This record gives sequence, C-alpha cells and structure tokens, in this order.
Amino acid sequence: MTNEVKKMGLFSLILMIFTSVFGFANGPVGFYLMGYSAIPWYIAAAVLFFIPFALMMAEYGSAYRKEQGGIYSWMNDSVGPRYAFIVTFMWFTSYIIWMVGIASKVWIPFSTFLFGTDKTQEWTILSLTPTQTIGILGVLWMVVVTFFASKGLRQITKVTTIGGFAVMGLNVVLILVSAIILVLNGGAFQQNIDGVKDFLVSPNPNYLSPISILSFCVFAIFAYGGTEAVAGLVDQTKNPKKTFPKGIMIAAVVISVGYAIGILMWGVSTNWMKVLAGETTNLGNITYVLMYNLGLELGNAFHASTETAQTIASVFARVTGLSMFLAYTGAFFTLIYSPLKSIIQGTPKELWPKRMTKINKAGMPEFAMWIQCLIVVVIILIASFGGSNASAFYNKLTLMANVSMTLPYLFLSFAFPFFKNREGLERPFVAYKTKWSAYLITAIIAVVVGFANVFTIIQPVITTGNWNDTIWMIAGPVVFSILAILIYENYDLRKRRAK
Repeated sequence: MTNEVKKMGLFSLILMIFTSVFGFANGPVGFYLMGYSAIPWYIAAAVLFFIPFALMMAEYGSAYRKEQGGIYSWMNDSVGPRYAFIVTFMWFTSYIIWMVGIASKVWIPFSTFLFGTDKTQEWTILSLTPTQTIGILGVLWMVVVTFFASKGLRQITKVTTIGGFAVMGLNVVLILVSAIILVLNGGAFQQNIDGVKDFLVSPNPNYLSPISILSFCVFAIFAYGGTEAVAGLVDQTKNPKKTFPKGIMIAAVVISVGYAIGILMWGVSTNWMKVLAGETTNLGNITYVLMYNLGLELGNAFHASTETAQTIASVFARVTGLSMFLAYTGAFFTLIYSPLKSIIQGTPKELWPKRMTKINKAGMPEFAMWIQCLIVVVIILIASFGGSNASAFYNKLTLMANVSMTLPYLFLSFAFPFFKNREGLERPFVAYKTKWSAYLITAIIAVVVGFANVFTIIQPVITTGNWNDTIWMIAGPVVFSILAILIYENYDLRKRRAK
C-alpha cells in the first residue's frame, strides 16, 4: 500500500513529462526561423514523433527496469553488443556536441545579465575576433567546470532547480505581458495575421524553399528532446497500462499547445522584419532579443518615455539572462559527468583503457572527464577559429547539436522490432500490441527523424552553397561513429585472442 501511495497519478505524470520535455527557448527559435508557420510543425512533431517515441521508450524502460546499463542494455539484448555500443556511443557523443555549443553560448546570457543586451559580438581579447574570443572563453569554461565537477562539487547542480523554475516563470511572464500589450494596443499584433497563409509561410526569407522548410523538422523534433527520460516513469505510475498512454497523449497536447501559444504571443510584441531581420540576431541570442523587445513594447503600450521603455526592456533581458545562465550552468555540471559515467559503467569495462574506468574518491571518472574536456576543447577551437562570423558560428553550433542529439532516436527506433520479437521478456507495459503496429511506428519515426536530419544537412548546400555547415553537421556523427567502431573492434579482437 505504501508503494502505491508513492506512485504518480495522471496529473503528476503529465507535470513530470512537461518539465522534462518543454523548453522555453524552443518557442523563440521557432518564431525566429518560421514565424507563425512554426506552429503546424511543432504540432506535427508531437503527433508523429513525441507520442509514438515516448510510448516506445516506455516499453524499453519497463522491460529492462532492473538493468543498470540503460540504452546499452536495451540495444544489447534486442540487437547485439556491437550495435548496442555504437548507438550508446553516439548517444554519449551527442552530449559532447551539446557541451561544445553550450560552452560557447553560455556567455550570451551572462553578457545579457551584465549589460541588458548581448554584447558577445563586440568582445575581443588582444587582436582576436569576437568569434575567436568566445571560443577561448568556451575553452576556459570547459576547463573550469571539468576541474570542479571532477572534484565532486555536485552542489552546483542545485542551481538547475533555481534556473529551471525561473525559466518556467518566463512562460508566465510572456503570456501575461503579451496579454497586457494586446489589450492596451486594442488587440493589434505587431506581426499581423491576415489569414491562413501566415501559418503556412515563413516571414524569414531563408525558410521559404521546400528543402529549408523541411529542414525545420529537426528543430521541431529537438523541441521534444528529453523524451527518452520518460522511459523511467512507467514504474513510478499508478495503473501504468491505462494512466501512462493517457498521460503521454495529454502531455503532448499540453506541450504542443504551449509552444503554439508561445509562438503566437511573440507575434504580439515582435514584428519579424523590424526586429529579427538584423545581422546581429542569431540562434544563440534570439531568446534575449525577443525578451528585450517584449519589455520595450510593454513600456510603449503604457506610453512610457523612451528611456523608461528601454529600462523595462533591459530588466526583462537581464532576468532572462540570469535565469538561462543558471539553468545552463546547473545542466552543464550534471551532463559533464552523467552521460560519461553512464557509458563507462553501463558497458563492458574491457572496452576501455583501465585509466578511463577508474573512479576517484569523489565518485567521478576523473581521467575520462579530462579526455572528454580535451575533445570538446579541440572542437571548440576548430569551430571558432574557422573564419565564421558570430551569427554563423552560433547557427552552426545549434545545427550540429540538433543533428547529433536527434540521430540516436533513429537507431533506438530501428532496434524496436528486434525488441518486440525478443522472447522471454517480462513486459509490464505494452503500448504496441501487434507486430505490424511495431513495424509501422518504427517506420514513421525513422522517416520523420531520418528525413529531418537529411534535409537539415543538405539545406546549407542547396540554398546557399555553404558546404562548411554541411560538413560540420556530418563530421560529428561520422567521426564519432568510426571511433565507436574502432573501439569495439579493438575490444572484440582482444577478446578473441584471449580465447
């Protein structure tokens, strides 16, 4: 009876899914790239990706609930050890790419908090360009965080909770302030809605061709990142066979409607051509640009003086900067060791050199963390000294992260039919009861995620002839996949020789 009381009901489950998946920054990114036309894509991603994939992860998680290896255990038992290691390694390296991006982007909210606006595109050290300067600061961030995290300073992760609550509060601020502006402006939107066309055609000239529009799919899928975390919630739910699917469906509606309302609200205060068409606006600072503008329009709606309106705008931007900086910092301190520890402890120890598996007194794989730090530092330096301007640099980092973090979903879904054919497994939760439904859902997810990544990768080349971004997006997954194969084949060769 005690265990039953501790388990989550429907409302708690929906709340857990919402907080794990919903990201405030995804709304600004959608509005920046596609305007109101991002809304149908976010809804489509909920239906074609989030709901089926979450139920798929829930089946994996419940069947292997006693296993400690996570994704590796799932794939190893379903397909085999070689496939399991390559997929797990790709999952792990997606966090390396994430760290490359965040180590550089974290300075944007920091700058916004200090100055009320993003000044990173003006920062220079000695004779370095702003992009190179941010690269050096990113390296410094990575080294400092690795040093403290490797000593077991986990208390810093508590700022994740503070930052998380603050970022969630920004959703409330957006809706309330937008509603006030809407009333004071007599119901007028800054970004006009003249008809259905505005929900189908982007105001962004870079997102008008069919390929560029289809490449937005990866952003829509990324907006539901964290779905794999849902796998661990099945056993914590009351009457999971009925409650869990219902919770997933309702959460999908709540999250997609949340994104839709958020994107719509940005149109209350922001005219795309007037505010977002400038060269200094990019995927790294878009959230702060929009929040600054929200504060500015609030002041204008109250007919405040220019100076007062700018002060309000600065406060909005600073609070957003601090909130996002705290959220990034807490997440970084967790993710700098958590995926690494998971892959080292969840896979056979023989795969790794002995020093890589050694855990220090603080319970951290210190040597492995410094190897990880070195890899991230090298990628940051190559990317930042590659000749891009700041906007191109941040856009490149965002696209790299999107591709690397959504690709593992493709391989997790490929293994699902093998998992369904596995006999002798205890399956407390089954969402797909027939073989054809498992194959169908695998095909849908594979097509959605696969095509989204293909169009994202080829879009720079097709639209602008930019091979640089395409190569960067391909390089990460390809290089790390080759590395995974080499590590496994070396292990397999040593194992066979030992026999």
